[in-house]
Amino acid sequence: MKILAAMSGGVDSAVAAARAVEAGHEVVGVHLALSRNSGTLRTGSRGCCTIEDSMDAQRAANLLGIPFYVWDFSERFKADVVDDFIAEYSAGRTPNPCMRCNERIKFAALLEKALALGFDAICTGHYAEVITGQTGELELHRSPALAKDQSYVLGVLTAEELKHVVFPIGATADKALVRAEAEARGLSVANKPDSYDICFIPEGDTQDWLAEKVGVAPGVIEDRSGEVLGQHRGAHGFTVGQRKGLQIGRPAIDGKPRYVLEIRPKENKVIVGPQEALAIGELAGSKFTWCGAAPANPFNWFDCEVQVRAHGDSLPAKAAIVADELVIRLNEPVFGVAPGQTAVIYLCSRVLGQTTIDRTVSALDVPLRAPQNVGANA
Repeated sequence: MKILAAMSGGVDSAVAAARAVEAGHEVVGVHLALSRNSGTLRTGSRGCCTIEDSMDAQRAANLLGIPFYVWDFSERFKADVVDDFIAEYSAGRTPNPCMRCNERIKFAALLEKALALGFDAICTGHYAEVITGQTGELELHRSPALAKDQSYVLGVLTAEELKHVVFPIGATADKALVRAEAEARGLSVANKPDSYDICFIPEGDTQDWLAEKVGVAPGVIEDRSGEVLGQHRGAHGFTVGQRKGLQIGRPAIDGKPRYVLEIRPKENKVIVGPQEALAIGELAGSKFTWCGAAPANPFNWFDCEVQVRAHGDSLPAKAAIVADELVIRLNEPVFGVAPGQTAVIYLCSRVLGQTTIDRTVSALDVPLRAPQNVGANA
């Protein structure tokens, strides 16, 4: 196959490209320039897609003896990821920029360009597996390296995209094995730290970054009864479930800590309350996709597991399409889930689909048992 290897400059993508070459594929390396400031430098393990990462990727490509290019996707990245992030926070939601980057940049814009240039597939260093299921359909599954599993952020992949992606290290059982392999191959990135936090906020201070982008808009912090407890400099600086940094002058009557329960951007209010008020029993979103084949009848409630954070636990649940929404009912409440987050549903290790959460329902308001059939036109 003719494969375009997306090389971030990290150890995972370098080893993935090396394995693709070793498997006999015709491989070309590409690094995506996503920052509008080409001189941006990496700070330790903060940030990615910097000029240093580009240089590391080129060194790896040179060692592998494959052609290497840098493609400027900065305009697309700003529009589809950075601007979307700002808009979502301004609307009181909690977005996941890595999901948007995978959905709109790495597995949409990049794949579209690769196919147009005659490539058969793109390969990345993600920890996940694409396998052929019993019905012959391609399926996305968790990586055996559960501590590094990245199937959650790949939940946005569609059945058509699964036909054109390769994850050469996806079945590797441990990150240490990848690093050891990189060292054995002579790759200089063998011991390079993993990147973390949001790549376009390399300093890691999301609140200050957002304040700079959208400005300061003072408002009030209230409890559920409407009593004003404090002031804030901008509702965009808070997330549902947040406990620290609320700067509320006096403690609650019961002495327990307060948490952010709700953000109301139109009123510029942040609502706080006790932890038990964060218990969510139902999630729903209208923007959902299936990762591979959909369930035989998604309008019937089916058992599944749901994950709402990249490195969170997967929780038993039931799901069904109800009135054009993918509705997910948890068997046990989950705490601190906010609109804007992504819910990925699994059948055992298989990624079945995902939705951006539009609304949540308190565990106190969810029926004890989901109906067995909601009907195709419900």
